[in-house]
Amino acid sequence: MTIERSNPDGLHATPGYHHVTKVRAETLIYLAGQCPLQPSGELAEGGLKGQTEQVIRNILIALESAGATPDDVVRTVIYVASSDRDDLGAVWDQLNASPLAPAFTTASTLLGVAQLGFTGQLVEIDVTAAL
Repeated sequence: MTIERSNPDGLHATPGYHHVTKVRAETLIYLAGQCPLQPSGELAEGGLKGQTEQVIRNILIALESAGATPDDVVRTVIYVASSDRDDLGAVWDQLNASPLAPAFTTASTLLGVAQLGFTGQLVEIDVTAAL
């Protein structure tokens, strides 16, 4: 499997992700949108920071179950239930300071949205990995 990440000339500089991720792989892994739910099914406490930490834990568990690591991630979409750019930036910074950080060097999208699926949910992340 090979993963090539690049930022072509003519595109803007990024805060750590790459504009283009080219993959040659035998196996693709698609995680369901990972929510800030604890194993009990309850929403994680601690506001945006606590919920982001739970999502990180959930993604690491899901990747490991598929035999993958954050280095194998080829695409992420991060949803934050906020229109405040500071909230989006705080989530991005927390993700990039976590053990999941290598996943965000690939093609990534960060979106502020009006609402997510669970009452009180503030963050969700879609992940695609390749082996």
